[in-house]
Amino acid sequence: MRYALLVAAVAFGQTTFEGRPAVLLENATAIAAIDHRGGSIVRFELKDVALNPLRWANTGPANEARPMSHFLCLDRWGQPSEAERKNGMPFHGEATRVEWKVESSTGTSVTMSAALPMAGLTVRRTAVLRGAVLEVTEAVTNTRQLGRPYNMVQHPTIGPPFLDESTVVDSNARKGFMQSSPMPNPEEPAVWWPQALKDGQAVDMRRLRDDPAPNVVSYVVEEETGWATAVNAGRGLLLGYVWKTSDYAWFNAWRHVQDGKPLARGLEFGTTGLHQPFPVLIEKGRIFGRALVSYLDAGETHTRGYVMFLSKVAGGYDGVARVYHDGGQIVVVGRDRSELRINH
Repeated sequence: MRYALLVAAVAFGQTTFEGRPAVLLENATAIAAIDHRGGSIVRFELKDVALNPLRWANTGPANEARPMSHFLCLDRWGQPSEAERKNGMPFHGEATRVEWKVESSTGTSVTMSAALPMAGLTVRRTAVLRGAVLEVTEAVTNTRQLGRPYNMVQHPTIGPPFLDESTVVDSNARKGFMQSSPMPNPEEPAVWWPQALKDGQAVDMRRLRDDPAPNVVSYVVEEETGWATAVNAGRGLLLGYVWKTSDYAWFNAWRHVQDGKPLARGLEFGTTGLHQPFPVLIEKGRIFGRALVSYLDAGETHTRGYVMFLSKVAGGYDGVARVYHDGGQIVVVGRDRSELRINH
């Protein structure tokens, strides 16, 4: 019996990562791990570089479901209302506070699901590892008899040692605003990526050194495809994300410093760009013509996806100017007009 259980666990790709139950995806090029307790993508690295850029809040109780590394914010981004908080709704929603169950796994692909009891939602994720590319699709279903507002935000978080003062973030984000600007019109003044403002002075959001302010800046994506990259040329690695703007219209850049050193950067993309409870989002409605909240009718399912990828880079690589698909390849055009081509 014990042997049969072990075989079943191996067949479903179940293992541990840093002492926590996880699903392992692996091929000849890359390796990825997805945590069972909260569903976070906690590991994504090239086998011949052995550097995991997705490191944030990885330490803590092994039996606790919690957000780490790249996690999913569902059914909201940010804080609940005061009444919801008193009823137990956590920050960023329940998706990272519940157990994710493995439905099937082949070693290079996995289907997982989770139920969010307070929100009345279920989420079903399929992740497929091809070369140095992880393709992720997530279907969210309203299991209740009434429709409801909701939001869905991907929260990839990079940390040391991949994140240091030399790490550069790029995106095709455009018009944006500081979350620290006062309501009811935080979009005034507006900024344009990669610029933000602190005390009226320009801040370059591509880099983070010893000052995280402004802490969160949200931008709209105007092209059909959104993308964001982070590169540490000294360590020879680039991490990137690509998504449809029809799925995720907003790019939200979060920055955090501890003891004068970069500790975390959020490359967040999602259905909202305003970090407020639902009553505020509904009253505000839109910013820059983009919706701040989505609606899921009774029994309805919304499916969204994204692609994440890794690539080696040479020393001195100065960042990314463009990312696009070319057949079965992701093409990354550098600021120096060089090209990286990643098969998937």
